[in-house]
Order: sequence, then structure tokens, then C-alpha cells
Amino acid sequence: MGWGQRLDGWVRVPVGDGALRWATRGRCRRVLLIVHNVTAATRLLDVIPLFRDDLRVQLLATCTGSSPFQAGVAELLAAVGVPVLPWEQAVGTPVDLAVSASLGGELDAVQGKLAVLSHGVGYNKRLATPDTGHRTPDTGHPAPVFGLAPQWLLSDGVPVADAMVLSHPEQFERLSEACPEAVPTAVLGGDPCFDRILAAARHRERYRRALGVRHGQRLVLLNSTWNPSSLFGDGGPEDVLPLLLPRLTAELPADEYRVAAVLHPNIWHGHGPGQIRLWLDRARRAGLALVDPLEGWRQALIAADLVLGDFGSVSYYAAACGTPVLLGAPSTDGLGPSTPVAAFVREAPVLDPYAELLPQLEKVLNHHQPMSGPRELTSSVPGRAARLLRGIFYGLIGIPEPAGPAVLDPLPLPPYDPPLRTAPLRVLTAVTAGGEVEVRRFGDPSYEPDGPGGGGHLAVHEDTLDPGMPALADVIYRYGDADDPRLGRPQEWAAEVLARYPSCALAAYVTARDSCTVLHRSGLLVRLTSADAPEAAGAADPAALASALFAWLSSGGLGEPGERTEPGRPGPPGAHRDPAQLYASGLIVRTGPAVHRVRVTPLR
Repeated sequence: MGWGQRLDGWVRVPVGDGALRWATRGRCRRVLLIVHNVTAATRLLDVIPLFRDDLRVQLLATCTGSSPFQAGVAELLAAVGVPVLPWEQAVGTPVDLAVSASLGGELDAVQGKLAVLSHGVGYNKRLATPDTGHRTPDTGHPAPVFGLAPQWLLSDGVPVADAMVLSHPEQFERLSEACPEAVPTAVLGGDPCFDRILAAARHRERYRRALGVRHGQRLVLLNSTWNPSSLFGDGGPEDVLPLLLPRLTAELPADEYRVAAVLHPNIWHGHGPGQIRLWLDRARRAGLALVDPLEGWRQALIAADLVLGDFGSVSYYAAACGTPVLLGAPSTDGLGPSTPVAAFVREAPVLDPYAELLPQLEKVLNHHQPMSGPRELTSSVPGRAARLLRGIFYGLIGIPEPAGPAVLDPLPLPPYDPPLRTAPLRVLTAVTAGGEVEVRRFGDPSYEPDGPGGGGHLAVHEDTLDPGMPALADVIYRYGDADDPRLGRPQEWAAEVLARYPSCALAAYVTARDSCTVLHRSGLLVRLTSADAPEAAGAADPAALASALFAWLSSGGLGEPGERTEPGRPGPPGAHRDPAQLYASGLIVRTGPAVHRVRVTPLR
């Protein structure tokens, strides 16, 4: 138990029986945060900072229990750190203001002023009429747009909310058509989620580096809302996900594309985070980043070059930011036909899951024209949500606003999450007469991918789950600290690997973002270090540089200028290039459009 709870879970401090005796500040105005599920709670987390530094206000929280998605709510509320009232106690406790980001549950039972926010990008999705007891009954018509219909907004013909917060006048028009009785409660408050995205856009390169996006790479963000017909769902005309997941890493060159996934909190907590990780295990081993749906999704959206999504809010926010969007699930069945998101879905380009992915992505990236609708209709007052919402909240409480400016919290810098590819990599290479090495790596492809016409080899992480692959690998690599006593020095680890796997020609120990130690079977021991400019958002993956060195050493004679030679497997020692050339001029490696200069330092 916590927060002075009774055995039945009811809170005694700072509200409850005899609370004035025990509360240190017992004369505060009470603001109740009404949580339905984790998704709705995220919007409430956006606005909590509007009450910062105000000793006159005590925050409380409760959960209606009306949402089928209850997993994760208790943990989230515990992390917020305010007293959590059982719903039965919450509706029996007078409050000065209640704030909800959903219209589910018996909100009309709350004893106090009620402000309702949208927990998505406005009001767009249709949802079956709630079972609200004495509230307006089901009319038998098709499902209304959630949040803009009498079934949600009225109780015995009276508006449930004292302030219905909208982000754009377009929503006022739809509200007046669907439920004119609620129009007097409508107020313009902007979109705090979108404002936080706009304010953080200047940190795009930081967020890209946090996700391990390197120089020359494009970040593709796979996004899905919750719904059987969503991109992650299996209830639409086609179950696209099983076909799409392995191809994202098998068809997109690893050093040219970074792939990450943002899934709706209802997917995470409906099926369980552990189950999601199991479903996506193969894709993660091949390089997919799984982004935290609570703290990291907005930063990933800002960092993305392209969003592969569906009809959910994240895809719409991406379009509002001017980011190209390709729809993998373009259904409008769950949307109100006249809503902005439905118009966006009808207009956005659609993925053909049976055609090659790379040409489709490159077409969208190269010919993208930002849509005017999402940017204009997400919020009519961008950057002003904090000021407007605080004015609305304190007006309902009935006290003056704090003297300081109303500001939202900046988005936190996500933890560093570089790709750890332990699935086998098919590496295609070509070496020019001048010594430049072109490299394209693909994660666990089921067929030979397109790439340079020179030669290819197999590169495998030492800790791969594929037990037979290290014995077949030409290059074996791993990431770790140079002084890890469990593995020995990098050259000792490399010698151990070459002794264990006779078919392996080169072992690479990656000890930093831009450096690795490499031992070739010929005895060549060197350190490869990127010489790219620091501002280039990171050089190529050192494991890719190791594959480039393998191709260079295996490529034989010089040939004609510009001619490509075939690396293949190592030939006789006499066919190898002279390593002295490496030490003098370094190595030039091309990964897609990016060219990397690499210092090669001999080690004793």
C-alpha cells in the first residue's frame, strides 16, 4: 500500500476521512487526472507541467476502469508519483477540476468541473456506442466519430464536460453538426503533443544519433495504430506484417537504411511487451529498433526520413511535420468519412506489399511533396497550447494563473540504441582499380539481393542464433569494450575465432562507434578508424569497414582504371594487394551515396 491507503485501497492523505488532520498542505485546490488507459494517459502527462510550482494545487489521479486496455496503467501512475484514488473514491471526492483525455466511463459522476482533451490527433475514429446506462442511448445508426457525438458528450441531454478542448476550428464545425448541445462547452486549446514535437524538431540530429543512424543512412519508421485492420493487425483484407517484416531488413541495405518501429500503446499492453518482443525477435536481430511507445515515439518520428504506417495519429503527425508517409494499411473503414485523417489516407501513397520495397521507398523519398492538410488541420494555434490550456484549466478552477510562463516539458533525449545485428549478413562488394570498396550488407535475406556486381561474402556476429553460420562465415565480428577481461584483448579474441573456425578469413572486434581491431588469416593485424568529419552524424559501422577490408585484401590485381574486380573468397597470398598501400593512403569505402575514408593502422 502507499499514499496512506486503507486496506480497501482508499486513500486517506491528502484526501479521505480525516485528511485535514494528516495533510501538511490541506487547503490546496484539487485537480483530478482521469486515466482510461496508457494511451490516454500520455496526453495527460503532456499537460501536468502546466501546474508546476503552484503550491495552491494538489494533483490526484484515478482510473475509470472502463477501457479494456488496463495493463500498464498502474505502473504508469506509480511513476507519475501522485496519489491514486480508486474510481469509487474519486467520484465521491469533490474536486476543483478533473482533466480527462477520453470520454469513456461514467465521467458525469465526477464532482467538479471537467475538461476533456483528445488523446490523438483530433477526433477521427469511429467507435461503437458506449454502454453508459442513463446516458443517451444507442440510436442504431453507424458508429459515430468517437468524441463528437451525443452518445459520448451528453448525459440526460446535458453536456458531460464543462470544457471540450479542440485543436482546430474544423472540429467545431463537425461538433456543431453532430452534437449542437455541446457546442457551448467547446474551447480552442491547441495540441500539446504536436507543440512538443515542433519545439523538439531542432534536435533531430541528436535523435538520429540516439537511434544509431549513421552518415548517409535514411531512417524508415514502421508505425502501427491498434486495430485489427491496422498495419500490425491481422483482421484486414490481407495480413501484410508477416510478409513485410523480414523484407524490411532483407531488401533495404543495412548501411543505407536504419529501420525502427513505433507501435501503439494498446498493442504493447494489449498483447504484452514480452509478446511483442518475441514476435519481432527475428526483425530485431536483423537490425530493427523497437521504440518505447511512451517516451520515445515522438523523437523517432522527428528523426525519421520516411514513415511506413497506417491510418493512426502517428502517421498523420508525420505528414503534419512534412515527413513522407507510405501507407501499408490504407483502410478508412474505422474513420469518419469527413475527418482530416480519412482525407489524408485517401491521398497518401500506398505500399504494394508484393512489389520490391526499395524502389517504392526511394520513389516516395525522391518525389515527396508535403501535404497541406495535415500541417494546417493538426492545430490552428501551433506553439500556443500551453498558454491556452493553462488559461482554460485555471479558469475552471477559479483562481489566477501562476505568474511564470506556461510551458510544456521538452522531449527527453532517448537512450543510445544502435543496431545490434546478430542475424547473418549477406555482404555484396566491388573493388575499383583505385582501391575504393563498395559495400552493401543485407540482414538475413532469403534470396540473393541486388548489389555491386563484384563478389559477396557472409558476415556473422559471433553471438548469432543461427548455430551453423559461424562455420560458414568469411567474416566474424562482435561489439564490446577493448579491455573486457572475459574476452581478452581484441587481437586475442580474433585469434581465438580464427582458430575455432577454419573457413573464416577475418575477425573484427568493434571497440568504438568508429573503430575496430581486425585480424586477417594471413597474419595482418590492423585497427580501422573512420576519418569522417565529426559532424557527419557518425561514420560507417566498423563491421562494414571490416567487410570492406576483407574485399580489398581478396581482390587481386589492379586492372584498368575504374574496373571492378571480384573479391570472392581469399585467393593465394600472391594475389593480395600490398598492405603498405593501406597504411599510406587508407581505405575508401562507399555505402550507397556515402563515401567514408578509413585510416588503417598496423598493430604489433
